[in-house]
Amino acid sequence: MKNPRVIFAGTPEFALASLSALVDAGVVPIAVLTQPDRPAGRGKRMTASPVKRYAEAHAIPVLQPHTLRDDRVAAEIAALKPDLMIVAAYGLILPQNVLDIPTRGCLNVHASVLPRWRGAAPIQAAILAGDETTGVSLMSMTAGLDCGPVFVVEEISIGANETTGELHDRLAKLGGEMLVTNLGGILDDEIAAESQDESLASYAAKIKTSDAELDWSQPAVALERHIRAYNPEPGAFFYAQSKTSSDPSCSDPSCSDPSRSDPSRINPLRIKCWRAESCPDISAAPGTIVDAQPDEILVACGTGGLRLQELQLPGKRRAEAREFKKQLDLSGQELS
Repeated sequence: MKNPRVIFAGTPEFALASLSALVDAGVVPIAVLTQPDRPAGRGKRMTASPVKRYAEAHAIPVLQPHTLRDDRVAAEIAALKPDLMIVAAYGLILPQNVLDIPTRGCLNVHASVLPRWRGAAPIQAAILAGDETTGVSLMSMTAGLDCGPVFVVEEISIGANETTGELHDRLAKLGGEMLVTNLGGILDDEIAAESQDESLASYAAKIKTSDAELDWSQPAVALERHIRAYNPEPGAFFYAQSKTSSDPSCSDPSCSDPSRSDPSRINPLRIKCWRAESCPDISAAPGTIVDAQPDEILVACGTGGLRLQELQLPGKRRAEAREFKKQLDLSGQELS
C-alpha cells in the first residue's frame, strides 16, 4: 500500500522512537493521539508528552482525549479516514469501536516476546524474573490485553547488569527499526500474523511506587534484579534510621538535633538504591549491616548478601558507597 493514511498513538519516549523512525522513513502520520499534558517536576508544571512535543515540531496534528470511550472522540478519529493506527505505549485502552475504524486495523509495538509479558510493564517484569532474553513484537490489536496475533518478533539478550532504563532505550530503538522494516510487508499482506499460545502467556502489571521497596528477606540475587528493574523509575528503596551522620552539611534535622539520638523519636529515612551486587557467602539475619569497610555497605538478605554501591538520601544527589557513608552511618542498624 502506497502512502497509507496512518494515525500514531503513543505517549512516552518508547513511543517517540517509533514515531520518529516512521517520519524519517517518509511515513508522516495524518494525526497523533497522545495522553493529555500532565504536571511534572518539582514545580508540577503542565508538561506535554515526548510524542506531543515531537508531533508539534513536525506540524503533525495532535489529539489528546482523556478517554477513547467517547462517541465524539471516535467520530473525530473516523473523520480522518485512517488506513492504519500504529500504537506504542499509548496508555489508554482502545475500545472495539475505535479498533474497527482503520481499514487495516491497529498495529501495536510491544516491548516483549509475546505471549511472554503482556501488560503495562514488560521491561521491568523481564528483569525481575531473571529472563535472559526479551525483545519486541509487532502485533495486530484486538479487544483483549496484548493477545492479538503477532506479525514479527525480534529477540535481544538482557545484559547481566542492565537496568530498565538501558534496556528500554535498546528496545525502543529496535521497535522503531522493526516498524519501518516490516510496515510495507504487513500492509501488502506479505507478512502473516500468527496466533499467540495462550498457555504461555504471563502478565506484567502496572507498577506502583510501593512495588520498589526492598524486602531483605528475599534472596540477594532477586534484590539485585529488583534494583535494576526499578532504575530509573520509581527507584528501589529501603528505610533506615537517621540518628547519625558525619556530614556537617547534612540537611536532615537529625544531623544537628542531639535529641534525635533517641530511637523512639527517630523518623525513618527512605533511601534509594540505584546499584548493587549480590554476594553469596553471607549469613546473618536479613537486613543486618554485616560489613563496615570504608568503601562498601553490605546487607544480609534471606539468602546471601547485597553490596550497596550507589545510594541516595532524600534531597541529595546519588552517591557511591564511600561518599554515602559520610552522609549517613548505617553501621549497627538492622534495616526493615
